[in-house]
Amino acid sequence: MTAQFLDSNIILRHLLGDHPEQSPRCTAYLERVERGEIQLRTADTVIFEVVFTLQRQYHQPKARIREAILPLIELPGIILPGKRRLRKAFDLYVDLNLSFADAYHAVLMEQLKLDEIVTFDRGFDRVPGIKRLEP
Repeated sequence: MTAQFLDSNIILRHLLGDHPEQSPRCTAYLERVERGEIQLRTADTVIFEVVFTLQRQYHQPKARIREAILPLIELPGIILPGKRRLRKAFDLYVDLNLSFADAYHAVLMEQLKLDEIVTFDRGFDRVPGIKRLEP
């Protein structure tokens, strides 16, 4: 089975249901993935774009964003190498009230076995196991 690349606008139209023609088509397409008929590849950056758009443009709460996106990326037909990293990032994003990028970086630091970050961003002070340093 050949995989296709999934872009953020398909996920957004499906989640938002805000376009009378495109939203139902996106939902039907993703239902085919759920049934195992097709496989899709995507990237962490696509998920970043979805999170950013839902939070900034549609003012969705962080917990609702996590609840909407995680089931999609957990589908076996969604090929996304960073699934485990994204799961953890969503938890930090919601539980520690970090930006999604900072949460992702904190998880990446853990995977790289790094415990110090050079930044002025005080949000990292809330992340257990990370020491924030200023230049």
